Amino acid sequence: MMIPTRLRNATIAIGLVAFSNQAYAQQADFNEVGKQMAIMLQNSHFARLPYNAELSRNFFDDYLKELDFQKLYFTQEDVDGFSEKYGDRLHTLLLQGNSVEPATEIYGVFKERVSSRVADAQLLLKGDFDFTGDQTVMISRKEADWPKNEAEAKKIWAIHIKEAVLSETLRREMIARLAKEQKKADPGVDDLDPREKVSLRYKRLLAGVEDVDDEDVANYFLSAVARAYDPHTDYMSFREMNRFKGDMKNELVGIGALLQAEEDGATIIKGIVVAGPADKQGALKLNDRVVAVDSLNTETAEGMVDIMFMPIDKVVELIRGKEGSSVALKVEPAGGAPGETSIVVIKREKVELKDEQASGEMIYMKSKEGVLQRIGVITLPSFYADFDEGTTRCSVDVERILQRLMEEKMDGLIFDLRNNGGGSLEEVRRMTGFFVPNGPVVQVKNTLGQVQVKDTDDGKPIYNGPMVVLVDKSSASASEILAGALQDYNRAVIVGDTSTFGKGTVQQPMDIGRMLPLFAVRDKAGYLKVTIQKFYRPSGSSTQMDGVVPNVVLPSIMDALDVGEAHLDNALPHDRIRPAADFRALDAQALFLPKLKELSSVRVNACGDFAYVIEDIIKTKERIKENKVSLNKVEREKELAEADAQKKVRNIERRKRFAKMAAEDAKTFTFHRITLDDLENGADLQPYDPSKLEDSNMRRAVDETESLDDTPEWASGLNAEKREALYILKDLVELTESAKVAGVLKSDGGAR
Repeated sequence: MMIPTRLRNATIAIGLVAFSNQAYAQQADFNEVGKQMAIMLQNSHFARLPYNAELSRNFFDDYLKELDFQKLYFTQEDVDGFSEKYGDRLHTLLLQGNSVEPATEIYGVFKERVSSRVADAQLLLKGDFDFTGDQTVMISRKEADWPKNEAEAKKIWAIHIKEAVLSETLRREMIARLAKEQKKADPGVDDLDPREKVSLRYKRLLAGVEDVDDEDVANYFLSAVARAYDPHTDYMSFREMNRFKGDMKNELVGIGALLQAEEDGATIIKGIVVAGPADKQGALKLNDRVVAVDSLNTETAEGMVDIMFMPIDKVVELIRGKEGSSVALKVEPAGGAPGETSIVVIKREKVELKDEQASGEMIYMKSKEGVLQRIGVITLPSFYADFDEGTTRCSVDVERILQRLMEEKMDGLIFDLRNNGGGSLEEVRRMTGFFVPNGPVVQVKNTLGQVQVKDTDDGKPIYNGPMVVLVDKSSASASEILAGALQDYNRAVIVGDTSTFGKGTVQQPMDIGRMLPLFAVRDKAGYLKVTIQKFYRPSGSSTQMDGVVPNVVLPSIMDALDVGEAHLDNALPHDRIRPAADFRALDAQALFLPKLKELSSVRVNACGDFAYVIEDIIKTKERIKENKVSLNKVEREKELAEADAQKKVRNIERRKRFAKMAAEDAKTFTFHRITLDDLENGADLQPYDPSKLEDSNMRRAVDETESLDDTPEWASGLNAEKREALYILKDLVELTESAKVAGVLKSDGGAR
């Protein structure tokens, strides 16, 4: 099922409902919003792109991609017609305040095409499918041509519907087979027929495409215009900006529930935050189905809005409200009788997203000789900060955890930045100073070529012992600043994928409403998040495109996928500037990199899990290059059987190996953890078993289908990357201590 980028992100999403709900009698004129945004882009964007017909073409192309990235709905005839009418003129129409007309016209045709395709799908789903031929379907149509006309588009569409039915049929058969093999109840026994399920899937698609207003269309179009400058410049609607602020402060105002859109149209409760509003109220249960919402709790039939097939972001919007107000949900209880409903009223409150907060561990490692090492681990999911009130700062949280781990006399530190997409530049600047002497952290260059050097805070670093930073392809922006600075200073060993994401640009949100003419309506005008600067490491190298290349690279399936800045449209280039004037790197010999790489290479080559990753990388690259899948059921069953047989062989091997590893780990490791709540309450580090660790912040619905996956859990809860990082740090600690004893290193870690 292919849908617009923003609709795609919203259709199956998480709804920890937030923010104040304001009623607007009027909203801004989006023609004027587009005009002011075009002016702001010309005046503020780092690249200073020529504002001409070529850029207009980019606006046009990006808008079509925004709506139809798989090229399934528009035809070449549609595209040619739009192009002749608007392709070279969008930049002019924006400045003239006339951009809403083309945006609306193009979206209107898109809506017609989706409606037509979905109607075709319903007819196709009533017919028979032949899964015996040699027909194939493209996995990705990103580089494909547009269908020449409606006739060709219908042929392509018919193939995609056929593939959807085959995939759903094979999925259903696989679930039934796994349940039978494991002697469990089949979780799909009461599921809808594959054709009916596919039908509902496209019904939800159509509902999402049709349920749009002027603000939505402006959002799609202006976002495409902004991203024609670079991938991180964006138009943010009023709603999106509020959500962004909430994400940055790790705090929402709402009911504290995890929402997911179901294909049958309802919204299901997939998680409930412990001690959150819904949890305390008690009536809402996991797997309950929400079918209507009364945002104001009017206790009237008119106030209850039917949300069946409503996009999840619209559902979230209805449930939003001011702190202390109430929302009423019409719920079909999980396990209830058909047609049974109840009304659940919940008072909205602030909800902390504790899963997104910094956390710490202390892992005690005992060698065969009985030597005990204390390895501290700090995990930081994002560089969060409260931009409005400043009461929430990740650097403060990390500092508290770091100080607590040091009180336990840790011998080394792992800073885990995997899946950390970045955040506040000020927070990473301050945090880098915890580990390096006073000096430059990052250099920032503006569009005029002026370079500003941002230093650490004055004072000595908090921790100067052995350190490993763990990264992956998802580590971006602020994560790359921290990893890059620590690498430049030779302060830490960077471990992970072949590189980090490669986002080396700085964005600033600008309120478009403030730029509108005097007396103009400003409500819901939105924000322009524009790239105004590029940042550079202390050594002068940009992380843009190239990212940070780890000192020790570990095999990762991410390296087979198109993940990273280099794979995004309109990305700015990599470049270098001079090293910062006050930059003084520490002695690289103190990291013992050649020896660490040698020791790590031996372990990685002997690790079965990394061997599996390398096998999977090769197969994934081949599959992506081939870019097609068979519509022959026997052929697909053969492929699935081969994959299943391989998985079973791997799992048999892993179970035996993991059992041995767990037995050895019991002699080697002892695990303790520390959370911000623990620090707040003055609690000691808490012993725990990471292999049995559950989400203490949220109760989640059990997915019966996922429970059929019998892949064994990692021994001691340590995946291959984290386990290898532990041993790299162990090696670094031992090499450092040996060098100090031999007089090669000073007591502070510097080489003599």
